[in-house]
Amino acid sequence: MRLVQVTIPAGKRETVLGMLDDEGIDYVVTDETSGREYTGVIYFPLPDNAVEPILDELEELGIEDQSYTVVVDAQTVVSRQFEDLKERYSTDDADEERISRQELHTEAENMTPTFPVYVTMTLISAIVATAGLLLDSPAVVVGSMVIAPLIGPALAASVGTVTDDDEMFWNGIKYQTFGLGLAIVGAAVFAWLLKTANIVPPGIELSSIGEISERFTPDLLLLVVALGAGVAGVLALSTGISVALVGVMIAAALIPPAAAAGIAIAWGLVMETVGATVLVLVNAVSVNLAGVATLWYTGYRPQNWFETDDAHRKMLRNVAVFAVIVLVLSGFLGSVTLSTYQTSSFQQEINNDIQDTIDQAEYERFTLLDVQSSTGEDVTYEQGTIVGINQQITQVTVTVGYENDPEQAELADTLYERINEDVDQEVAVEVRFIEVEHRQAQ
Repeated sequence: MRLVQVTIPAGKRETVLGMLDDEGIDYVVTDETSGREYTGVIYFPLPDNAVEPILDELEELGIEDQSYTVVVDAQTVVSRQFEDLKERYSTDDADEERISRQELHTEAENMTPTFPVYVTMTLISAIVATAGLLLDSPAVVVGSMVIAPLIGPALAASVGTVTDDDEMFWNGIKYQTFGLGLAIVGAAVFAWLLKTANIVPPGIELSSIGEISERFTPDLLLLVVALGAGVAGVLALSTGISVALVGVMIAAALIPPAAAAGIAIAWGLVMETVGATVLVLVNAVSVNLAGVATLWYTGYRPQNWFETDDAHRKMLRNVAVFAVIVLVLSGFLGSVTLSTYQTSSFQQEINNDIQDTIDQAEYERFTLLDVQSSTGEDVTYEQGTIVGINQQITQVTVTVGYENDPEQAELADTLYERINEDVDQEVAVEVRFIEVEHRQAQ
């Protein structure tokens, strides 16, 4: 519930009190003695879902243009008339928890920090995420998400769209664009410094680090994280509950991929840079798309009908633009996901073929010790633009233990033929033989 405080302009006192009486609202009026253009201040409690329609009625009376309104939380109201009012405005559970459009607008404005703070916190979060990825430490990566200030601009853009506030919308877009670009550049500079100073071993294989490799070759399922973060962020904001944890979820979709893109730039890995950057872009757009759709679905609109029509057109335009970008970039993620699945399936087939060969009676003296595969990337272009990256296994290294020095070449030839039996392009096969000695206890 809320306590509303409204200053009453000269000449509007009877009009405002009459409207509140007609609505059955309890109120208290104090006279204004400051000698300004106000005649008094009126206080009245309202259920959460009654705030927006009552404030809209006051705005229609011209109160908003001539005075100021303050809405604060109220913990308890004891009044029979208030209970009747609460019952009259009750609809369903979702609407009961929904804050007013005016409060939503204010909350969204207040969530975006000042520009210097925003820049500082974004850089810190990007640097911490970069360190966490290189350390392969999920705990450090999560810590970087906690301090990232990205939820404010993301939600501001969504709220600005549905309330027809162009300034808020474009400020949110500008903050997000600058913040993500800054995160990538900051991560790249920090990673380059670590590499140059040999703090990170020069021969390190980035693809072997789990926290990094999953962002270098992004999976389509990661899109669900961004969409869920956008919906959860809007629901948290619109119901007036804490959005801190949801902010971590939004940062999870944006900061680690941005840091991975920076690391790829520092190491000069072109394809990995493309993969991580696409993931950043598709997640950022998905958060905005989910936010706008959720706000409109939950019923937020401008007050006046002509503003509603204009906001509706802008909302459809923004949703269409966001959806097209998501679909195009999702095609890239889909190609990576399909390639990863095909590579994994092929790898399993290779392992099975090798094991079946070793299990044959003629090779019973051999023991399979290890199988390693090297992959290459086949990049797909359309009109000079990268639309997909396909991973392919280019070489298989088989390590085999043996006893009594059997005919090694025959096994190597058999494995080569078996692995290349059903593939479109030749796969190099390297077989390493390690002599095994078995000693029995006396």
